Amino acid sequence: MKPKFSEKMGYNFENFMSKGGSAVFLSLLVVFFLAFGLIAGIRLLIFNFAPESFGDASTDVSRHIWLSFSEIADPGCVGDEADFSLAYKISGIAAILIGMVIFSALIGLIGQKFEEIVYNFRKGKSKVIEFEHTLILGWNERVMDILGTLIIANESRKKASIVLLAEREKEEMDDEIANAISDFKTTRIVTRNGQTASVSQLVKVAASQARSAIILSSCPEGASPEEKSISDTKVIKTLLALTSAQGGVNNLNIVLELFFESSMEIVKTLEDPKINVIAANEILGKLLVQTAISGGLEIVYNEILGFSGSETYFVEENFTGLKFHELVNHFQDGAPYGIRKADGQIVINPKIDTVMGEGDALIMLAQDDSTIKFKKNAEFKPVDHPYKAVVTEKKAARELILGWHTIASVVISQFADYLEKGSVVDIIIDSPSDEVKGKIAALRKELTDISINLIETNPLSMENLRAVSPFSYNNIIILAQKEDDFTPERVDSDTLVLLLFLRKLYKESGIKERNTKIITQVLNSENQDLITDYNADDFIISNKMLTFLMSQLSEEPEIMHVYNEMFGAEGSEIYLKPASYYFANLPVEVGFADMYHAALKRKSDEDENTREICLGLRQAEHADDAGKNFGVIVNPDKKEKFTLTDKDYLVVFAENEL
Repeated sequence: MKPKFSEKMGYNFENFMSKGGSAVFLSLLVVFFLAFGLIAGIRLLIFNFAPESFGDASTDVSRHIWLSFSEIADPGCVGDEADFSLAYKISGIAAILIGMVIFSALIGLIGQKFEEIVYNFRKGKSKVIEFEHTLILGWNERVMDILGTLIIANESRKKASIVLLAEREKEEMDDEIANAISDFKTTRIVTRNGQTASVSQLVKVAASQARSAIILSSCPEGASPEEKSISDTKVIKTLLALTSAQGGVNNLNIVLELFFESSMEIVKTLEDPKINVIAANEILGKLLVQTAISGGLEIVYNEILGFSGSETYFVEENFTGLKFHELVNHFQDGAPYGIRKADGQIVINPKIDTVMGEGDALIMLAQDDSTIKFKKNAEFKPVDHPYKAVVTEKKAARELILGWHTIASVVISQFADYLEKGSVVDIIIDSPSDEVKGKIAALRKELTDISINLIETNPLSMENLRAVSPFSYNNIIILAQKEDDFTPERVDSDTLVLLLFLRKLYKESGIKERNTKIITQVLNSENQDLITDYNADDFIISNKMLTFLMSQLSEEPEIMHVYNEMFGAEGSEIYLKPASYYFANLPVEVGFADMYHAALKRKSDEDENTREICLGLRQAEHADDAGKNFGVIVNPDKKEKFTLTDKDYLVVFAENEL
């Protein structure tokens, strides 16, 4: 049946009005001019056929047309018609009524649009106009740590900005950020509500104008495999949408969190050097084991990975023909420890005879990129102090793990790479599941050089803990105690109880100097403050390490290659070694250039051309002073002198801890 003309017109009008405020405004404008034409036409008819109706008023046609317009726009103009005829006055009243209706509707429209603007602003729907900003996509427990780290990183920028897009209410995000961060320094934080995998939403937050992006997982580490799988899918979709929002070609430094190896393989197929994937368990597991092997390493990593101390930089100058190990003396600020070859290869702790080639860049620690100033002539000449080779032997170790977490498998595998044959790893778990038992059995079968034992008892019992003599181990590693509850508050609560038990047992033991390091898993970074009696040799596994790394990668994606070398069991890693390994006569007064030179004398057992590189020192007299960074100084001022004793340590890159 063919629709009636009135129905068709009504349908078209409905579609037109549904386009929003602009359609309503145009409609009111049309009504206004139609009303103006009607009233003006009536006035002209009266003027032509009954001019006496105007009395003594002017017979100027243009004046009456203007009056018609004025009466619709301003009811106060009706007073100008006092001497006109009744018919003329009736047309004036009609004009006033029509004008009131039109302008009332217009005022309503303006009010509605204003409310819409305020609503969009409060709900985070409006477009972002920012340039060179850091884009954070998603929201999880790492957000506040990442924001805090980026605020510190942006201190050298006068007007920095961070844009956060998440599926949360803008007001809620703003309140949480305001409660967690008191000083924003030079950084402005803009929040928006929306779907991170939506191209249109990414365009709204000026994704193409950003300089970097961090894509966060949508669930915590303790989530179920199904939730993790959904999170990985969402992160990958967000990554693809982010590329589309830039016109199909990625120009941003992108860091993203993924849980499963299969998801990481998908991202690798993109072959984009600007994209870095963070595998939390693998990174934290490696850091944990390295810290267990070399006490105090957490403080060093906090310095290197964070933005408050010295950071890693790629320095591009004309170093061609210069010896790598002499370049430290050409910088007022800086500790070189590697080379980025012209072909992109990363070399950490190059051999002693390495000469810089054309296009090679220096990898070094420095306070800031603005303080890196290369001098063609050496600024410092190190003093050659007496050296006597110290030979040490690697001994079997005993490691105690309390509880279980997804990170545990990585930790045990990493221990197998570092520990001497015959070492022992004991795992205490209260009623482990068949899945966990299966994982431990698989590790036992794979890692035959170390002994892996499962002790089924509740470590949250003082008597059970006392029975295993925890301080007879080299390290005590505290992980989550409940397999079915990895929530931050539950894990941290159990951890704090275990720490209290261990401290009580330590006091009961009568041991004067504790040689056992305690490595603690803290999921909520805010709970770190609750762990008092902190020791520089201990290590706290928390989100802060990951947020430091993610923030650095958002600034410089190429640095991931450096950290892959640094955190791996192969090649050189960072250790803290006694000063007596490098100086035959202690105490001795030295500068950093002298320490760097002394470390170069220490040869590797496998290759005499492989030496050690000094990055700093740890002073024993400040080992318990948090205000002095527990005695750790990374990349010291080369003009400053230090008196080293037999209790002090050097922070070095070396092939092993011996």
